[in-house]
Amino acid sequence: MRFPAAAVLAPLFSLLTAVPCFAQGLFDDNEARRRVEALRQQLLEQNRLMEERMTKMETAVAGASDRSAMLDIASQIEALRGDIAKMRGQLEVATNQIEVADKRQRDLYLDIDTRIRKLEEAREQQAAAAAATAAAGAQAGQAGAAPAESQQAGEMRAYQAALDQFKLGNYPLAVSAMQGFLVTYPNSTLAPNAQYWIGNAHYAMRDYKSAIAAQQKVVSSWPDHPKAPDALLDIASYQAEMGDDKAARQSLNALVKKYPTSPAAEKARQRLVRK
Repeated sequence: MRFPAAAVLAPLFSLLTAVPCFAQGLFDDNEARRRVEALRQQLLEQNRLMEERMTKMETAVAGASDRSAMLDIASQIEALRGDIAKMRGQLEVATNQIEVADKRQRDLYLDIDTRIRKLEEAREQQAAAAAATAAAGAQAGQAGAAPAESQQAGEMRAYQAALDQFKLGNYPLAVSAMQGFLVTYPNSTLAPNAQYWIGNAHYAMRDYKSAIAAQQKVVSSWPDHPKAPDALLDIASYQAEMGDDKAARQSLNALVKKYPTSPAAEKARQRLVRK
């Protein structure tokens, strides 16, 4: 029994030689990673087929009576073993490229996300202070102004304490504190903000499902609040992180349609162009 090595290996070599030129510089988007992963699966399948053929060759060697035929088959087996070793090396390179690209994208996203959150927190504090001042001023001329001011001050302190837990990275405590704030002050002008930060805290803990549910409540309960478009944008980000690109695109389109003039909608348009 003879197994022509050229016929066995030709399709595999054409596949292997494509790996390096494809891998360089193409790992900046999800499509590249999907293509490399598909290529990796093809290589694994080729490896399986080659292993099966090598097993058949070894069986043939064991049963061969002609010394010349036995040496020829043994030589082919050694060649196959060498090519399998090369192929495994190519698989390791492709896998490493995917891991490096994923880490680079995660690090970049987290860096950008951290910067955005710092800007959000500063804006949040300004908005909260303005809301507290406006509410106190509106009630200053009414009877019982002192108790109202005291309640407003307590509300602001409770919200700020919860937000401080988020800024310190105590995300479970931030969630509990914001939820407590919503129970104590359900009609507060800061309620949408509190719900929004609950979603962000869940995201920071990588609890994507809870984060999406929290931000969906912002959109459904306070659709006209400035935080609603931001919440939709965050939902799209969480869905993308989960690998659900279809749902992420739907959320981005919904954001552009519902809040076309918002800053979040502009970011959504940019993401849609890149996808």
